[in-house]
Amino acid sequence: MFSDVSARTDFVALEKAIQERWDHEGTMRSYLKKNDGSQTRFSFLDGPITANNPMGVHHAWGRTYKDVVQRYHTMLGDEQRYQNGFDCQGLWVEVEVEKELGLKSKRDIEGYGMAEFVNRCKERVWKYAGIQTQQSIRLGYWMDWDNSYYTMSDENNYTIWSFLKKCYESGWVYKGHDVMPWCPRCGTGISQHEIVTEGYRDISHMSLYVKLPLKDRPQESLLVWTTTPWTLSSNVAAAVNPELEYARVRQGEETYYLAAGALQDALRGEYEELGRLPGSELVGWEYEGPYDELPAEADVWHTVVPWADVGADEGTGIVHIAPAAARRTSHFPRSTASTSLHRLMSLVSSPKLRLSEWAIRRGGCRANPRKPQGEGPAVSRAGLPSPVSGVLALQHRPGVPPRG
Repeated sequence: MFSDVSARTDFVALEKAIQERWDHEGTMRSYLKKNDGSQTRFSFLDGPITANNPMGVHHAWGRTYKDVVQRYHTMLGDEQRYQNGFDCQGLWVEVEVEKELGLKSKRDIEGYGMAEFVNRCKERVWKYAGIQTQQSIRLGYWMDWDNSYYTMSDENNYTIWSFLKKCYESGWVYKGHDVMPWCPRCGTGISQHEIVTEGYRDISHMSLYVKLPLKDRPQESLLVWTTTPWTLSSNVAAAVNPELEYARVRQGEETYYLAAGALQDALRGEYEELGRLPGSELVGWEYEGPYDELPAEADVWHTVVPWADVGADEGTGIVHIAPAAARRTSHFPRSTASTSLHRLMSLVSSPKLRLSEWAIRRGGCRANPRKPQGEGPAVSRAGLPSPVSGVLALQHRPGVPPRG
């Protein structure tokens, strides 16, 4: 009644037999056309895989998720575009071609010939797009494989340029600055994806608590916490949450300001709480920067600015701001209506330490690095690190600042 089943199954042969049956009966083609003309539609746009090497297990994992979602909507009767995509551009393709050709620098590429190098990159893309297609078919991933899109196609590139042109004509494109990792060998910025997948690892290390003396408030300081002490030379501001409650405490001969919610973890030893105030009252206070004695810091104006993302769950509830040295803090002024932050970002992003004037079109403000009379905040990039006494307080154990 039943055929014998071998106790030693040949999975590769079984896979091949099933695929041959699907091909013979046109199963996949029937599946793709099943819901043509349906009144309901599910829109699917494939995030393209880079056609640079054979697929890895992680690619198969992601494609399985995509296939499950699409099959579900096929079962619901939704019409779809089963279009696969291939990412054909980027450093990964170029670097692999450089390895193949034995090229060591961008000068070598110029010597080899730019046009020929581009063609070799395209050849690699076509090669591995074909390999990945066959791997996906073996995986049982049902897509319209004869209609895949390629990001290096003229249709794709001219569409992007057309989109950018419309943005430019509408006044949506402006010149600005950003903070990003840079590869000196490749002569280009490194994408966030490359950093996340290859550049980060979890480590435990010492952090730093910094007291920033307040001007016109003798023996009073902001208490700031940072895990990136090498960026202190670029400090231009200290950020507080206007809605957060801050405490004024005395410890020894010093008085500190920090978030009330951070008192238990941020201070070691006995202290006296003198009062509390909202973060909004701290905004605009001026303080002495970590390296004000350097010539590059002459006339720099350090001030407290508002930032709704500041919390008291770690550190002191006061964030050291160095937009020229950190991607996260380089972005925060763009999402706030604070004129002072727009000015701050424009100045620290400039390659010159002394700008005569910088106009910020979006904020409708103008700023000068030397503090003008009757104007708002103006700052300049700090100088290089230098040993300073009485400003930096290195903690003796993680998470706990030294006394006083």
